[in-house]
Amino acid sequence: MNEIDDEIFNVQKISIRVLEPVANVTPFQDATMGPFPSFGLSIIRIEDEDGYVGEAPVYNSYNNILETCLFPILFHCKGVPYKEFFPKLYWSIRNEGFKGAASALLGQVDMALYDLAARRKNIPVYRYIGGTRNAVKMYASGGGTNYTLKQLEDEIGVFMDAGADCYKMKIGKDFGTNMQEDIERVKYVKRLVGNNMKVAVDVNQIWSCHDVFKFIDAIGEEELSWIEEPIHSAAYDQIEELCKHTSLTIAYGESERTSKIFPMLANCGIKHLQPVPTQFGGMKEWKDVKDLCEARDLQLSSGGYSLYSTFLMTTAQSSGMIEYLYSLMHGLEKYFLIRPSLSKGQFHLPETAGLPVQIDWEYCYKENKVIREHVWEKHQVPNYNPLVSM
Repeated sequence: MNEIDDEIFNVQKISIRVLEPVANVTPFQDATMGPFPSFGLSIIRIEDEDGYVGEAPVYNSYNNILETCLFPILFHCKGVPYKEFFPKLYWSIRNEGFKGAASALLGQVDMALYDLAARRKNIPVYRYIGGTRNAVKMYASGGGTNYTLKQLEDEIGVFMDAGADCYKMKIGKDFGTNMQEDIERVKYVKRLVGNNMKVAVDVNQIWSCHDVFKFIDAIGEEELSWIEEPIHSAAYDQIEELCKHTSLTIAYGESERTSKIFPMLANCGIKHLQPVPTQFGGMKEWKDVKDLCEARDLQLSSGGYSLYSTFLMTTAQSSGMIEYLYSLMHGLEKYFLIRPSLSKGQFHLPETAGLPVQIDWEYCYKENKVIREHVWEKHQVPNYNPLVSM
């Protein structure tokens, strides 16, 4: 993943296009958020002086960080190779912190630059970064805590038809206060899938260690593939204590925004790491976590805007998985001109230049699906001037 180091990006224009939210397949709720009736997507678009474009999903609510930290550097590093200006981007967000939105925005800008670089070379990004295959394993995700048993059954049917061999469902119903129904729902799903699919659960951080052990005792460690974020993601002492007292695989990582946290998670006993490329501080930071998983024989998976995430997973071991949260993600696919296809439990990446997902802008503008657009041009953005006052 070093080919980009010598690339030069003479940026002339940047825009953010906000697309109209799409109704979810099923209104979706988890332990600590929801219900979500719809889901949206915003795209950052970076254009160089030769007209080449790179795009990626982006947070659309933090223009102040983009305008203060990142855009001034992007616009005013003419002739400077990536390996010299990316550290400037990285350290520009120091005072915003490396554990929140600023770090995610850095990674989103970085993904757009990778897209631009690959399009200039007319090759898919997965080949640009050294991916050795064009298919990656998918795992099924859904099972909102608000789902009826019929809705669970319908969703599982969709995933079985797609060839998924693992289904992750949400538990922690009613902000973690209704464990008995969680237990009944998991047992129902286990009976439904039989030996055809493994089952994992996601608690979205709502429980205590005591709650987790109570749940595991009721279900059985051997009945679950993993349990995800069962307690607060910042409670590292409790996470370590939990890992010491169960053989069940514990998964964490999707709440993190930097690779620097992941060695500590591994040291706590986490066996399944989940960096999210569209919410992470850069493509090379994702690679750091991938390398950590390979070095310590840990499970690796990634979610977020999962079709985008597929390209990075092509560089990982074949056991690496991409989460597909069907209820939220499926509706957005009407916006995609190009996207990975799904069959036999795998995402198959297209051979089109750039990222494996590209927006059908002709459709979006024709159907008035772009609800807001903000454009920055080089002459409008001053040179970088770090702010150190409050």
